Amino acid sequence: MNAPDNDTAPVAAPAPSAHPPASPLPEAPRPARPAVGLTLLALLVAAAALVMAGMLWQRLNTTQAELARRAHEAELQVVEARTVASQAEAQVQELQARLGVAEVRLSEVSLQRSQLEELMLSLSRSRDDNLIQDLEASLRLALQQSQLTGSAQPLVSALQAADQRIQRAAQPRLNPVQRAIARDVDRIRAAALADIPNLALQIDELVRQVDNWPTQNAVGVERAAPRAPRRATAPAGGATSSAPAAEAGPPPAASEPEADSSPWQRFAERWNRWWREAFVRVVQGSRDLVHVSRIDHPDAALLAPEQAFFLRENIKLKLLNARLALLARQMNAARADVVVVEGLLKQYFDGNSPAIASALGSLGRLRRDLVSQDLPRPDDTLAALAAAAGGR
Repeated sequence: MNAPDNDTAPVAAPAPSAHPPASPLPEAPRPARPAVGLTLLALLVAAAALVMAGMLWQRLNTTQAELARRAHEAELQVVEARTVASQAEAQVQELQARLGVAEVRLSEVSLQRSQLEELMLSLSRSRDDNLIQDLEASLRLALQQSQLTGSAQPLVSALQAADQRIQRAAQPRLNPVQRAIARDVDRIRAAALADIPNLALQIDELVRQVDNWPTQNAVGVERAAPRAPRRATAPAGGATSSAPAAEAGPPPAASEPEADSSPWQRFAERWNRWWREAFVRVVQGSRDLVHVSRIDHPDAALLAPEQAFFLRENIKLKLLNARLALLARQMNAARADVVVVEGLLKQYFDGNSPAIASALGSLGRLRRDLVSQDLPRPDDTLAALAAAAGGR
């Protein structure tokens, strides 16, 4: 590159001949100026070429350094890209694993969703059927409770609750069931049923009153309305003649003695007053010693106090048997026991006593109320529920 170009090199002067010319010829003029200019031009060109070569060399070195730097940076970037690529590959593998797990979970969720949709669909389809079954079960349970208690209130309450549930459901095909419920409620309320708890309380009250019932041969018992007029019989004849005077009551009290009366008069008045009071007391006590009354049944007159105790106990047992029969819905047996107790009261106890009269009235009402009646059944409602369940 630094060698001079052959085309631009100055032409060398011809070498001088060794032998001088034979005859001196006149010398031609030499062109010195152009040769010097060419030399200078060649030198300038060479210098410019040298400068350009240096510049090119410097530029080449700079380019090589830049290329080396860029190559180094490219290598670093390649290493970093490989590292990032390896990390990305690991992340891709992890994402693929997560994606696989997510797909599995998604399939499980899809399966659960399909199962849930089927379950909700089945529930929506069977809601009416479940409602009908619940209503039928509640009605049958209420019917059993009514049969056990003897009251129609549990059955009426169950029918009303069923009507409210049907209204909330708002199903047109259950309208016949509502109409059947209304008919059954009206029929059950119109039926005359015995009030079992009230009748049981009346029997318990009679059992508590048995010990206070006076018998016909009881002594010292006041009678409100005697059947026959009674006459007081005194052991002495004088007492009988003076009975009207005793019944008339005690004589009026004597007036207070005057201030100027003598002590003897005051003593006589006190003595007369004491004598009259003593006479009245004796007459009243003698009237309670002997009673003359009419007893239609001889057994009642011959009833001893011990036998009266056992009679009351038997009456209590009869009343308790009637109560058990009432709770067991054996109306005929309870009515028979009440009739027996009513006959014993009429035979052995004093019918003129207010307690006996009240007891006979209570027994009469019990005998009329103890009538065997069948509890109404909600047949219309059960039939309507069966038709609604069968027409699904």
